[in-house]
Amino acid sequence: MDISKLVNKQKEFFETGKTKDINFRIESLNKLYRAIKKYEGKIGEALKKDLNKSEFESYMTEIGMALSDLSFIKKRVKRWSKDKRVLSPLSQFHARSFIRKEPYGVVLIMSPWNYPFLLCIEPLIGAIAAGNCAVLKVAEDSPHTSQIITEMISETFPEEYIAVVNGDKEVATELLNQKLDYIFFTGGPTVGKIVMEKAAKNLIPVTLELGGKSPCIVEESADLKVAAKRIVFGKYLNSGQTCVAPDYLLLQNSVKEEFEEYIKEYITLFYTNDPLRNEDYTNIINERHFNRLVNLIKGEKIIHGGDIDRETLKIEPTVLDKITLDSPIMQEEIFGPILPIISFDSIEEVKDIILKKEKPLALYLFTKNKKVEKDILRNISFGSGCINDTIIQLATSRMPFGGVGNSGMGAYHGKYSFDTFTHEKSIVKKYNWIDLPIRYMPYNDFKMKLLKIFLK
Repeated sequence: MDISKLVNKQKEFFETGKTKDINFRIESLNKLYRAIKKYEGKIGEALKKDLNKSEFESYMTEIGMALSDLSFIKKRVKRWSKDKRVLSPLSQFHARSFIRKEPYGVVLIMSPWNYPFLLCIEPLIGAIAAGNCAVLKVAEDSPHTSQIITEMISETFPEEYIAVVNGDKEVATELLNQKLDYIFFTGGPTVGKIVMEKAAKNLIPVTLELGGKSPCIVEESADLKVAAKRIVFGKYLNSGQTCVAPDYLLLQNSVKEEFEEYIKEYITLFYTNDPLRNEDYTNIINERHFNRLVNLIKGEKIIHGGDIDRETLKIEPTVLDKITLDSPIMQEEIFGPILPIISFDSIEEVKDIILKKEKPLALYLFTKNKKVEKDILRNISFGSGCINDTIIQLATSRMPFGGVGNSGMGAYHGKYSFDTFTHEKSIVKKYNWIDLPIRYMPYNDFKMKLLKIFLK
């Protein structure tokens, strides 16, 4: 594929103005909705091949969430797209001030392999709703899902409007060298910095959805059984390959032994005594990541799990104890089914540990103590999070999802997706029937007095 030619073709199509038509956008969203419903079975099969995702998990975490966001946005996009009237300052009398919503143009969406369908399609929904053309760079590490996305999109839209590009790092680099109008990237901080550096050369605005080491705090007042259940769900969903999964557990010493037993209990309850033979348990995406995770377990104190199956690329839900900040597993985002436990005595210790690290994409706190809750929320910066649950902050179209600092910039979901791919153009329409002379030369003391009345 000639990428430069493709981008130019999309620019030409955008310049026709068709994508700015609100009816065109709504119909495109409807087409995408119908396409997802038509391809639902094939998408599930592809996710099974790439990650061994069960039908239930595929729908819950990918297909269903995309359909839900689509339904939410297409019902509201007409209202969001209207001009927004704002008050004009007295000094601009008589004028009408308004904000016009306009698309950026041709946007690049670069999606990851861990949720290869959702994290490709959900940004696309926002790009379409805002009136853009889009190039989708799908993940090479999830080839079956990427192929289905390619088939679905090419059948539904002409490539001058929405196109899918497959390929390796060289293809991604070539895409980033194009003079695009917006880049939306989901991945890790290392590649995110490269994307931002490339974008800076052409002053292209970016949204970076990155990751990091998201802490999970269990304080002694928490409902321990409920906390264990919800942490096991959030940590081991998709075999831990979730950007907002609890990365490490900060566990108060006073409840440590009791809580660890509950964690083991729920891992067994959810994944059986033989998780490696559980057909619904997700595998690690490839051998490279599998080996990386296996090395993180070596030499550590395993209190649950730890077995592996190299043939199926599965690692048991694993819990590690006696972990310190200097442990190898605390030097990188885990992105796998391994939960390290760090003990603490006071909340001040917790804050000190988290604040020493980069700002996380997510934070989870289990407590009934309102003072502790207030303290953590006030003093620690993070992208999003939950009190007494994990990862469910993603499952709504009414709140933004995004990182802060090293975990990303920008946000999306629902209206925030529309806003991300929309430029707000400020316009003042001045009427001609009166023209206040104060701003025009020559200046004098009287004009100065009026100016200080207007501008104070």
